[in-house]
Amino acid sequence: MNQELFDKGLKTRREVLGAEYVDAAIHNADEFTIDMQVLVTQYAWGEIWNRPGLERKTRSLLNLAMLTALNRPHELKLHLRGAITNGASKDEIKEVLLQTAIYCGAPAAIDSFRTAKEVFKELGI
Repeated sequence: MNQELFDKGLKTRREVLGAEYVDAAIHNADEFTIDMQVLVTQYAWGEIWNRPGLERKTRSLLNLAMLTALNRPHELKLHLRGAITNGASKDEIKEVLLQTAIYCGAPAAIDSFRTAKEVFKELGI
């Protein structure tokens, strides 16, 4: 493990997803799942999320589209919160999800709209 990259990723991951969620994910990892936690923290969050080419908000909006395409509602819910944290507006999220309806299919987008509505309600948006 590259400790410096892991620590950098852990910081970014906490800033985007919230320390409580991230710390629980790492704390609850066991012998079977800890390597996955290290992998995503080090490479996804340490390497990719910290590249200079895109702002965090843009990365978040891209994630919403990709998670809709992949039909990953658990991760979508998490990244909706992250997108809000990273400065994405409700209208920007709506536009991303409308775009996914065309390129990923209406059923995927409808599910993502449902999930977004739930997250907005939880956040009081």
